[in-house]
Amino acid sequence: MPARPFGTTRTAAFFDLDKTIIAKSSALAFSRPFYQGGLINRRAVLKSAYAQFLFLAGGADHDQMERMREYLSALTKGWNVQQVREIVAETLHGMIDPIIYDEAASLIEQHHQAGRDVVIVSSSGSEVVEPIGQLLGADHVIATRLQVEDGRYTGEIEYYAYAETKAEAIRELAGREGYDLANSYAYSDSSTDLPLLEAVGHPSAVNPDRALRKEAVARDWPVLRFERPVELRRRLPEFGAPSRPALLAVALGTAAVTAGLLWYASKRRRPGGGRLVA
Repeated sequence: MPARPFGTTRTAAFFDLDKTIIAKSSALAFSRPFYQGGLINRRAVLKSAYAQFLFLAGGADHDQMERMREYLSALTKGWNVQQVREIVAETLHGMIDPIIYDEAASLIEQHHQAGRDVVIVSSSGSEVVEPIGQLLGADHVIATRLQVEDGRYTGEIEYYAYAETKAEAIRELAGREGYDLANSYAYSDSSTDLPLLEAVGHPSAVNPDRALRKEAVARDWPVLRFERPVELRRRLPEFGAPSRPALLAVALGTAAVTAGLLWYASKRRRPGGGRLVA
């Protein structure tokens, strides 16, 4: 990976999060703590496990993501922000640290060594993505933001980092930071991130879903397989757990996306049979 020559335009590497940097859905990883905190019931925990399986097997397409967004907005309305933040603050480190891909951590290091900024771009909530970015040393984070009023979730999405919106966000960031996107890199597992991948000169498909794999092969993009989750503290001896104040900046987006994926899982069952829809 060539370094940026001295005096040239700055470049960046943009990473999706779920199934690209971490081995699972960052949202679904918190279903059990949410159950223990009384936010969801036992049935939702079981659906979450099923949804995690579906997500790892094939992800969610555009229509499913749109339905998910509508559902999660209604479900999270009225939830207490502080309660959710405290639940995630207590569990983030144990839930996320062990499932970071070794290959992704290596790529992040290589891009930093080459003089590039690293940017995480995720549809999950900023309350969970930003602390993960801190763990990994990311320079910037772009993530979904939900509205909060009087300490509770309003059920409205303030900013949805998804599909073309991701591409728009990195172009805006590139304008502010002076990145040359033609010489920048991007990594994602999902076909919904095609606009993000198309916005840079060096896109790569990571653990791609069927549609993205087809596009990557047609466009001669690299197809990467990340298969080795590693506990970050073992990989990086200097890594330490973030402070509690940093962790308390977590949760709304996690709760919202979790709710949507639980609904998504239930929709993928065939009536009466319990088999997966092909």
